[in-house]
Amino acid sequence: MNSLSSPPQYIPETQVHSYSKSNLSHENVAVDEKKTAAFVDEDSLPSVGEIDIVQPKGRFARFIDGFRLADADEDTSEHGLQRKLKSRHIQMIAIGGAIGTGLWVGSGSSLVTGGAASVLINYILIGSMVFFTVYNLGELCVSFPTRGGYITYATRFIDESWGFALSWNYVLGFLASIPLELTTGTMLIRYWTNLNAGIWITIFIAFLIFSNIFSVHIYGELEFLMSSIKIAAMCGFIILGIIIDCGGVPTDYRGYLGTHVFRENAFRNGFKGFCSVFTSAAFSFSGTEYVGVAAAETDDPAKAFPKAVRQTFFRITIFYILSLFIVGLLISGADPRLTSYSGVDASPFVLAIKDANIKALPSILNSVILISVISSANAQIYAGSRAIHSLGCNGFAPKCFSWVDLSGRPIIALLILFVFMFLSFLVETGKSTTVFNWFMSISGLGTLFTWGSINLAYIRYRSAMKYQQRSLKEIGFRSPFGIYAAWYAFGFICLILIAEFYVSVSPVGGKSTASAFFMNYLSAIIILVFFIAHKLIYRTPIITSFNMCIETDFARIMPSEKEQEKPATTSPFRNIAKKMLTFF
Repeated sequence: MNSLSSPPQYIPETQVHSYSKSNLSHENVAVDEKKTAAFVDEDSLPSVGEIDIVQPKGRFARFIDGFRLADADEDTSEHGLQRKLKSRHIQMIAIGGAIGTGLWVGSGSSLVTGGAASVLINYILIGSMVFFTVYNLGELCVSFPTRGGYITYATRFIDESWGFALSWNYVLGFLASIPLELTTGTMLIRYWTNLNAGIWITIFIAFLIFSNIFSVHIYGELEFLMSSIKIAAMCGFIILGIIIDCGGVPTDYRGYLGTHVFRENAFRNGFKGFCSVFTSAAFSFSGTEYVGVAAAETDDPAKAFPKAVRQTFFRITIFYILSLFIVGLLISGADPRLTSYSGVDASPFVLAIKDANIKALPSILNSVILISVISSANAQIYAGSRAIHSLGCNGFAPKCFSWVDLSGRPIIALLILFVFMFLSFLVETGKSTTVFNWFMSISGLGTLFTWGSINLAYIRYRSAMKYQQRSLKEIGFRSPFGIYAAWYAFGFICLILIAEFYVSVSPVGGKSTASAFFMNYLSAIIILVFFIAHKLIYRTPIITSFNMCIETDFARIMPSEKEQEKPATTSPFRNIAKKMLTFF
């Protein structure tokens, strides 16, 4: 029994008292019945004439409170992540997330080993595969906008053990690739100064921590700004490269170049050289899938993701294939500067402008490349922290990995990445090239396994939809290329893995060694060991089209909702134009 002299009274938690010169008013009288109620004693209530003033917390106090862990009982299907990313954030993450080390710097080593024609053909082939993969990923993200993205899809639609192996391989890739980006940043800074690299590593780490300790909305705004700079610079380089090749720069004594540089070293090291470019090309395209990680933090996935994936065609055509074709017209694969990895020689893009004797512009482009590299590291921290968070949510790691604070940050996952960023100080050993190559080997093939898993998950999910007699009209966004494109992408990835095994056993320009094999094929070994170990220990059941769960987190779109979105009247011309824009 209650020992109070009178029963407790109900006071809404959201009620705030305010005072004005004319009268005493009570704001927020209408309180939502779903809000949490508080029971207080009548002695604690203000008496007549008294004013209960609630002082609002300052920004700093609210910022500190945001680091408190969220109540696990109140977690949503996204496990505490908050939907604060807008459509423009998603589009810029999709466009600019992959323009980083692989394209600006890694393409130089590809020119050396394979030649300009090998680079162009490889990037076209990889680009076509990525094009279909991103469309398939877009359909999955709209249908299942849940935390973990494609890692969760692999667990649900392929095999739990494969999801475990893919998750840890993907996380290990982030733990290696983030220090790789910072190491690349120190190479670029040597253009201006030979100051100790550890100083710049410290500055980079401080910026990345600052960028990610705020809410995901702040990350989205920073990535939007940096991606805009990268896109503008890439478009500017393409225009300038065409002018240089045509002999339109007065300071360039070479005059008209045409295809002379491209043809003289089109193919290098034969078939081995051609196959060796696949890994670096895959690494260059890595990041296009980051948009899939943001599914659980997008305010309207059904609208944001279709717009993002439809820009894939332009992104692949302009930013990769066209830009690298122009680089191949200006820089020869036999240029010894491409293997130095330092100063102005770190990027073939900078070398192309430097050889044209254009003052100041190489320094400006080098600055933009530095911004791109830091932006890529920033995007990897975002995607990597969500991947680590999904490990805890799926039971593949300690439960603390899934902890999220009140601001929606996966706090433990971020701390893990912050700690591993300090691996970039290995550059102080004086072997930055060796560090660069090993970091790239850990994260290189992991991207291929991720893309293959996306396509295989898509194939199996579509098969389950058909087997369980579910209508495709319930899907908010459907890939226009269907399941056949997914089979093409998946089969092509398998061929790339076979080609990379061949290059690993018989490397270009040297005899087979254990070091060369592990440097090229380390990711495959890691993921197979994790998969077999998990399968043997936990004996996970085989997922079939009959028992596959496609109901959980399924964002069903009813036909009536689609009809409401259609405009009342449209002209035939507008319909044709809309279909063309939808495809591109």
